Amino acid sequence: MSAVTLTFANFKGGVGKTSTTAVVGYNLNKMGYKVLIVDFDAQANITSLLLKTKSANDDIITIDKALMKAINEGSYLEELVIPIQENLDLIPNAVDFSMYPRYLERNFDTEIDRVSFFKNKISDLKEDYDFILIDVPPTLSLLNDTAFYACDQIIVVLQTQERSLAGAEVFITYLQETLIDEFHSDVDILGILPVLSKKGARVDAEILKAASKEFGDENIFDNKISLMERIKRFDMTGITDDPKDQHDRRVHEIFKGVSEEIIERLGKGAE
Repeated sequence: MSAVTLTFANFKGGVGKTSTTAVVGYNLNKMGYKVLIVDFDAQANITSLLLKTKSANDDIITIDKALMKAINEGSYLEELVIPIQENLDLIPNAVDFSMYPRYLERNFDTEIDRVSFFKNKISDLKEDYDFILIDVPPTLSLLNDTAFYACDQIIVVLQTQERSLAGAEVFITYLQETLIDEFHSDVDILGILPVLSKKGARVDAEILKAASKEFGDENIFDNKISLMERIKRFDMTGITDDPKDQHDRRVHEIFKGVSEEIIERLGKGAE
């Protein structure tokens, strides 16, 4: 089976995309799937989070080569893979990835060749995994276009704020007009994943109602994420998963639900 490649995205920053990518990847792995997480952001936040997750059980890890260096050298991406735990791997990134758009501009003459570069680069890895999750920065850019073009599915992360709803609308229009209409990408939107600012808050309900009206009830994930302190703590500690800790347990219950719904939605799409 060839991996499903997907990303969590919105043009607005601070909606929890990186933590969502990491903890969904972790929970898909717990469910028995082989998962690769690709850091596609020069800030390397998911690299840091996952290396902390690994170093909780191992010695300190040093990275010999990150994504941009491998691209510059024409290396196979397999050479970058860092095992975080059994069947959960990472392709790390570093600050030099800010040079990636210049690399594409310098080495390819046409837009389609630039946009399709990473899909071709990652194709050899698709047979080795069930899921490849790409963590992208919140920008409109050639950099992200190449990541989105490499994806089979995109999940739009919607924090329940007015600006995030507007960002989701712009993002979906952009995908349709650029990736699909202009570059003939096969990418599809798997759904809209709400991130609640405060459980039971009136603004959450209003934004969710507006989102259902805009995108259709069937396109909104039934499982919703809450902004929890424990998820923020993962940035410092790595992902913790102590079944005796109620906060850990609650986080993983929520993200297991999201992961199960991803599997369910993919199954419906294949019918």
